[in-house]
Amino acid sequence: MTKVLRIIMAQQNYLLGNIEGNAAKIISAAQHARDQMQADIIVFPELALTGYPPEDLLLRPELNRRVKAALQTIQNTVHEIHMVIGHPHRIDNDLYNTASVIYNDKVIAQYHKKHLPNFGVFDEKRYFKKGSQACVITIKKVPIAITVCADLWYAGTLKQAINAGAKLLISINASPFHIQKNDLREQMLKQRQQEEGAIPLIYVNCVGGQDELIFDGSSIAMDPNGQICCRAPAYSEALVPVTINTSDLAMQTETIPPPLDTQTAIYQALVLGTHDYIVKNNFPGILIGLSGGIDSALTLTIACDAIGSDKVHAVLMPSRFTAEISIQDAKTLAENLNVKISVISIEPTYRAFLTSLADEFSGQAEDITEENIQARCRGIILMALSNKSGKLVLATGNKSEMAVGYATLYGDMVGGFAVLKDIPKTLVYQLSHYRNKITPVIPARTIERAPSAELAFNQTDQDLLPPYEILDQIIEKYVEQDQSIAKIVAQGFDQETVEKTVKRIDRNEYKRRQAAPGIRISARAFGRDWRYPITSGFGLYSDE
Repeated sequence: MTKVLRIIMAQQNYLLGNIEGNAAKIISAAQHARDQMQADIIVFPELALTGYPPEDLLLRPELNRRVKAALQTIQNTVHEIHMVIGHPHRIDNDLYNTASVIYNDKVIAQYHKKHLPNFGVFDEKRYFKKGSQACVITIKKVPIAITVCADLWYAGTLKQAINAGAKLLISINASPFHIQKNDLREQMLKQRQQEEGAIPLIYVNCVGGQDELIFDGSSIAMDPNGQICCRAPAYSEALVPVTINTSDLAMQTETIPPPLDTQTAIYQALVLGTHDYIVKNNFPGILIGLSGGIDSALTLTIACDAIGSDKVHAVLMPSRFTAEISIQDAKTLAENLNVKISVISIEPTYRAFLTSLADEFSGQAEDITEENIQARCRGIILMALSNKSGKLVLATGNKSEMAVGYATLYGDMVGGFAVLKDIPKTLVYQLSHYRNKITPVIPARTIERAPSAELAFNQTDQDLLPPYEILDQIIEKYVEQDQSIAKIVAQGFDQETVEKTVKRIDRNEYKRRQAAPGIRISARAFGRDWRYPITSGFGLYSDE
């Protein structure tokens, strides 16, 4: 009779800081895996007990006490199954990012993460001390190495494990999503096998939204030839079995869902991130200022997909400059989504402001000041409704606007969460088309019309900005790829356009610093990734 090792990839969504609640979730999954799935091992993600990234919670002295107590509860409660659990672990004055292997009341092995990422969204060197030793345990006569996340991204980790006798490697992870991340992970794992040793790999990732970060799950099991034998679903919790023959370590191939295409992956990331931000922070619902434009239309649609239309309230706030077709399209969208919509004109509020400021503005021509007052009237109305209802206002601005400052502080930038903060305008259009292929909810005219803030007569975005097809490419090259002006121009872009765009990006850092957090989908998003000074004399240089 063939003997097998049955391993469960526990792809779970944790509430950061809810140590006792996360422990209860781990216990429930382990008991289910043991009793219903006949598992020998269940593997949980990196820092599962605390959630990831715990940031400065790690500096709180009570966190260590609560983690220790939770681990003891798990040890006392679950028996007859090996558990691999990620958690912070303090030894004297040093804190480690640790994977513990627990079996029958005992911690039988521990691995301390060796490579602490300290770039982009990561700052683990602020908190953790790095480990150095391999960790290999034997279960059912199979020597298994344990590693944590970034360790596999560096050469030498897999080779060290094999040199320590490992025939199988398990990696626990909290790997944030960005476009192309899934391909990068799989390519990296295959590269490690080609360079350092062909043994089976099991890669367990967490899932869920944590502020601006999204964890997409997509846990995998890979055979020694780099073939994926099992893949967990993206963006959802799952307990996924991996069955291995103990004699030759052959993996049983399961039905493998194909990777998501880019637009599906991004859209599902936005839905998950919005859902988790609202639900984990206990907001009763969402408020959105609906304009009839494409940004607010896509934001409203994502919000409904995330938490249900019954918890979403759209507010249309027309002015003297609002086109009738904008009002019609906004109402049509709300009807298509079955969303409550309120219509509150800003005209009385706007006139009151102009009256109050009449003496101060006397003799001065109208300019952007009056446009911004309109946006701020809308911001006041939304925040008043938020205060009364407890619902969270979603800001509707996109990455293109945030980059060049085409947004009004305390106006259209108000809100507690910005769903499209890392979505350039051209991608807003693509995602709107994508969502309409599922069910056609966004009016075609909303997508086809020239975008406009409608703060003046016959206004369009392109009055002040380059075409978005050009602007978004420049933003990507300057912000996400750190290319110089000269390098961008050398690729065929107009120098004056590039210089004006870069200047606007640099000088609007003060706005972005005050913007709501938003979902990260690129490798370089405004927020944790982008740390530019507000006050700077660096200047505008086109040289390499």
